[in-house]
Amino acid sequence: MSVHADDPISRLGVESQLRSRPDLWVVEPDRETPSAVALVVVDALDESAAGLLRRLHRAGAVKLVLVPTRIDDAGLSLAVEHGVVGVVRRAEASAERLSHIVLAVARGEGALPADLLGRLMAQIGRLQRQVLEPRGLSLLGLTAREADVLRLVADGLDTREIASKLSYSERTVKNILHDITSRLQLRNRAHAVAYALRNGLI
Repeated sequence: MSVHADDPISRLGVESQLRSRPDLWVVEPDRETPSAVALVVVDALDESAAGLLRRLHRAGAVKLVLVPTRIDDAGLSLAVEHGVVGVVRRAEASAERLSHIVLAVARGEGALPADLLGRLMAQIGRLQRQVLEPRGLSLLGLTAREADVLRLVADGLDTREIASKLSYSERTVKNILHDITSRLQLRNRAHAVAYALRNGLI
């Protein structure tokens, strides 16, 4: 794991806390391996902090844990957008707590304080209700009717049978399937069904 911070005192302080942990191996920033976890220590999610998260996320080499002094709803959204999978408030960032979160994130788990998780879920709910649903979209990446058509394709129905079952024209079914395969860059119906099943969309 590595530590990134706005100032060298914060970085060195966190590093010294964590070097004593037998379950962690601390490396210099920018020397992370692909499976590494990077702790990003900031006061707030300002433009400078967002830029650092963006750079680390684009590099795609690390899992990000944010350690802010304070974080509001906009900062939480920005953090998630830039690939943060764990958050520990600075006031709660003991060596033991940080070690626990780093190991959880390294195993592929997310880690958010309960109140932040609740705020994030409320934001997602608002996004679904206010932005996606009015446009016939969902967070899953498929509209309700696209999911219905793919479920029936997965059940082995042909275009005519799907059209009959859903009270659509055959042309509409073909258009729906074409839209799915084009938008998600899939090769054919079978590929679309496999993609949807693998990603839990149907």
